[in-house]
Amino acid sequence: MFKSRIFIMIVAILIAITLILTAAFVLWNYMDKTGRNPQEQAQSSARDVKQAKKLTPDEVKQNTVIMKDVLTNLAGGNGKFIKLSFAFELENKKAKEEFEKLDSQMKAIVIQTLSDMTPEQVSGSKGFDNLTSALMNKMTPLLQAGKINQILITDFVLQ
Repeated sequence: MFKSRIFIMIVAILIAITLILTAAFVLWNYMDKTGRNPQEQAQSSARDVKQAKKLTPDEVKQNTVIMKDVLTNLAGGNGKFIKLSFAFELENKKAKEEFEKLDSQMKAIVIQTLSDMTPEQVSGSKGFDNLTSALMNKMTPLLQAGKINQILITDFVLQ
């Protein structure tokens, strides 16, 4: 009886360990979405977006916020700095008003994102795409009344 009792306990412990490891594996692979890079997040977000109605040029102009002359040092410690201006095209007027109220937070996100990038990461059309994708992924969750449709880089100086 003693041996069979130990055997049952060992089997129960092994089953418990197996269940815990299985649950951990499932959580690790299917629940953790924060480990993806910004480009993957942008692509998955783009797949989930439904087609918006086409805005007229007047509506685009009314729903656009301009952020001028953002100046910051780039990563790498080589004395390089960047000066950019942006045009943020928002979904609707409420989103534009909300974006304008969060102006200081949005500018801080831009500066933080830029200061984490090297000159090579920002240069060229691929660099612009990576930067705008990263900004869109960081800024859009802050908006409750709408979303950012597009981020345009209107001025670019890298020195």
